[in-house]
Amino acid sequence: MSSHTDWLPALIPLSDSGGDWSRYVEAIYSAFRADFVEHHPQFEGRRGAFKRHPMIDGKEATFWHLISEGKEESDRVPDLRRCERIRWPRPIVERSPADVRVWRSERPGDRRIVMALDDFSYVVVLADRGEYVILWTAYCVEQQHRREKLRRECERAKTSWGRP
Repeated sequence: MSSHTDWLPALIPLSDSGGDWSRYVEAIYSAFRADFVEHHPQFEGRRGAFKRHPMIDGKEATFWHLISEGKEESDRVPDLRRCERIRWPRPIVERSPADVRVWRSERPGDRRIVMALDDFSYVVVLADRGEYVILWTAYCVEQQHRREKLRRECERAKTSWGRP
């Protein structure tokens, strides 16, 4: 497994939009549309999808989930680190498991496929719907103890699930 991430697209910083939040949202939404709306990625030969509703300001639910954080959907706030990495989920989904760790995880009422960079600093989560997968979320993992928790989860899953 490669520890290099030079295959990931460049970040899209807020400064590229002159610090203008509205322009920035449109720029990163354009990237999301190109990667997930106009062209659906594939995972293990299955079609990738995303959650459209509820649409907010004409943008799909998955987009807002990818660029914000918070436990309650109605109270999520933008996260610039997530925003900057809006182009990362697609190559991670398509490239796995060559350059990322991949494991299955049961979530309450749902089967998930979790993908992480080798150092567990960035995670993409798919909901497994059998014939297709839904991009659920993606996020940076800054705290070392959270990275270690993910590493242990991955190791346990490899033993019980094998390669997804």
